[in-house]
Amino acid sequence: MRNSTPVEQSIDNLAHRYLDGRRGSRLQSGLTEFVVFGLKQAWACVFGAALLAVIIAVRLWYPDNAALARNDFLTLAAVLIQVLMISFRLETLRELRVILLFHVVGTAMELFKTDVGSWAYEAEGFLRIGAVPLFSGFMYAAVGSYMVRVFRLFDLRFDRYPCRWITAFVAGAIYVNFFSHHYIVDLRWVLLAAVVLVYGRCVMHFRVFRRRFRMPILVSFLLVALFIWFAENIGTWSRAWLYPNQLNGWQAVSIDKLLAWFLLMIISVVLVAWVYKPEPPATGEGAVVPNFRRVAP
Repeated sequence: MRNSTPVEQSIDNLAHRYLDGRRGSRLQSGLTEFVVFGLKQAWACVFGAALLAVIIAVRLWYPDNAALARNDFLTLAAVLIQVLMISFRLETLRELRVILLFHVVGTAMELFKTDVGSWAYEAEGFLRIGAVPLFSGFMYAAVGSYMVRVFRLFDLRFDRYPCRWITAFVAGAIYVNFFSHHYIVDLRWVLLAAVVLVYGRCVMHFRVFRRRFRMPILVSFLLVALFIWFAENIGTWSRAWLYPNQLNGWQAVSIDKLLAWFLLMIISVVLVAWVYKPEPPATGEGAVVPNFRRVAP
């Protein structure tokens, strides 16, 4: 695996030693790829999954009369998770830089959005900036952690990746619109069209185990946005934060939020692309077409 951590390289070596000699039938081979895909995705989500598990545990078992406020406990737990990730070499210091950038970008948006009433946190605890508890930045960091780990675990390559300065311009416009649409016209649909125009021809190549696959990059954006939307439903059910329509009783997060998360994915991809420069597929992977067909290893 490209730029893998020592732990990930050890896991990959063990998997190869166990599976390389077991060729089996085409069905067994396909099942192996499917299982490895799921395991790699789970490993990529380890930071976000750990943070989400803590949020659920706090919702179910944290005592109401505890001396330490829930939000402060969540912040300290998130810090501990991040420290353990670095200490056990599950993340590299290079990746930590981009994850910290996710913190800054996300916290700035949180400060503004809570001020205009887009969502709210419980008014408790000391580890906060204004109405925003510090653990909120770690939720954006969890997205950043997933993105950089997926890049490594699946050895992502890109055919027809757009110019990075163009993607940075689109991402900047998306970020500005998250603020400006409260005062002027909302340009999210225009920005969505821009994203489709810029990334529409780009195809992502990824290695699971023995094989490489490919899919349109826009499909991957949508799938990750859908996953985040599900996680957001768990977060609001746990009352880590609430939207205005959930204050009198929980209900599912509006499906409209999928568009917001889809656009946020563009910002995430641009941030990660400045750490891992998108590279084209290796020679010999075959002609690129926008589907999910397998390509040669």
